[in-house]
Amino acid sequence: MRADDPAVHELLLHGRLDVQGRLVEASNATLFCGVEVDGLSAECVYKPVRGERPLWDFPDGTLAGREVGSYLLAESTGWGLVPPTVLRDGPFGPGMVQLWVDVEEGSELVDVVPPDEVPDGWLPVLRAQDHHGDPVVLAHADHEQLQRLAVLDVVINNADRKGGHILHAPDGRVLGVDHGVSLNTDDKLRTVLWGWIGEPLPEEAVDRLGELRARMEGELAEQLAEHITVKEVQAISARIDRLLEAGVFPAPSGDWPAIPWPAF
Repeated sequence: MRADDPAVHELLLHGRLDVQGRLVEASNATLFCGVEVDGLSAECVYKPVRGERPLWDFPDGTLAGREVGSYLLAESTGWGLVPPTVLRDGPFGPGMVQLWVDVEEGSELVDVVPPDEVPDGWLPVLRAQDHHGDPVVLAHADHEQLQRLAVLDVVINNADRKGGHILHAPDGRVLGVDHGVSLNTDDKLRTVLWGWIGEPLPEEAVDRLGELRARMEGELAEQLAEHITVKEVQAISARIDRLLEAGVFPAPSGDWPAIPWPAF
């Protein structure tokens, strides 16, 4: 089932979850499930709240709620950058349920490569050495949808945009996942998508941000307040205002590690 199928939300909200396995590399309980209702079925990820590890800098609410809040903001941009995500009860209690998205093999948009193997048109982010001491470059594609994802990450204050959290679907869509450590009031932007630092925001992004800011004065803010604190909701509006005022992609603040570790 595609992410833009109108039936997907009802399926995720009301379908029977059948746990089929666990993603063991995830830091919090992340279960791979089938979901089915009225003859419709799909695969999804279920992250029960009871499987979340406490984080000192995210003491309020739940990581599951932050995932849903990030999805609500992503949808409000109209870019469709996050797979459908809901908060519901499941086999291990309340949790986040998100549509599973297959990826296109060999179509990565972020990579670590030797300096002479950076693909044409890609943007370097970091020069480093691998475990053998050889030079490598962390770089990403100069891709329109990836650039939109970078804008979204500023808005949601994503503290963990790893390369592995970026999905390139077979139909060409670029999607971001794993937004549990987002929406903090403090500046925690940590991402592999720094290739556009200082460049002007695309006109389309400026328009979408303006529309998103207007929605923050109404129902969207009320929906977000079900998952995060009032101060965190207010901080979203402040981040949008700062981004629009600057008009360019931001640079790291210097108060927080700029790139997540590991980067994938």
